[in-house]
Amino acid sequence: MSKTNNFVFWGLYIVSWLIFVGLSIEAGGLIVNFFFSLYDPGFVQNLYQKLDLSQMYNESKLAFYGIYSFILTISILKAILFYIVIRLMHKMDLSKPFSPFVSKQILKISHYTLTIGLFSVVARQITKNLMYYGFVPDSLTQFWADSQGFILMGAVIYIIATIFKKGVDIQNENDLTV
Repeated sequence: MSKTNNFVFWGLYIVSWLIFVGLSIEAGGLIVNFFFSLYDPGFVQNLYQKLDLSQMYNESKLAFYGIYSFILTISILKAILFYIVIRLMHKMDLSKPFSPFVSKQILKISHYTLTIGLFSVVARQITKNLMYYGFVPDSLTQFWADSQGFILMGAVIYIIATIFKKGVDIQNENDLTV
């Protein structure tokens, strides 16, 4: 592998770490705020990212917990997704990329990406229905605005995972014949 490709790979590895740390901080902040809202409902108006769900909490606790569970689930899944990306990049041997570990990790990445997209679509539809009743503020769309992108990315990564699996099979077959 050339020196330029190695530099780009390590640059992307560092960027992946930064994104993972950012997503972990976001998920952690949302989890902490959720537990504070359980013990002190007056704190709901001061939630992370200026997310004021106090009206929803006062009108329907079920809607509040349902929407907040979607927010938490999507945030945690995004952090887990980047953890898997970091593990893949850390353990991948670029001189021999077609390994069973790489194939499994890419398949996991496709599953998590598709799951994030599907959860986002469901959350967006539920939010639209709750907006009809006046429960949900517009500021929630930031958590699932990219749902179609995650679904499309999950499909593309699944195709890449399938190609990698076939590459691993061909490489193993070639190793046995030599």
